[in-house]
Amino acid sequence: MAEKKKKEEIKPDVNASKDEQVGFHKGSLSTLAKERQELARILQIVEQLMQLHIGALKELGIDLEKEAHTAMQDAPPKKPAKPIDEML
Repeated sequence: MAEKKKKEEIKPDVNASKDEQVGFHKGSLSTLAKERQELARILQIVEQLMQLHIGALKELGIDLEKEAHTAMQDAPPKKPAKPIDEML
């Protein structure tokens, strides 16, 4: 049986000054904000591509709403997602 990893927390370096800690966290937030922007851009592109394919299928006479409804009825119930702190 695999051991569970310890939950790692962001702990301030006892040797770092307050200004260094503030800089570290601000830099992290800046990087994460840029990553979020890029992810939103990618999601927008994916959504546009999906809409194009949906339109093409509708032109071909495929009823996606009907198929989605059928798929939802056949799908097993989902397990609740783990909180993010458990995944880390």
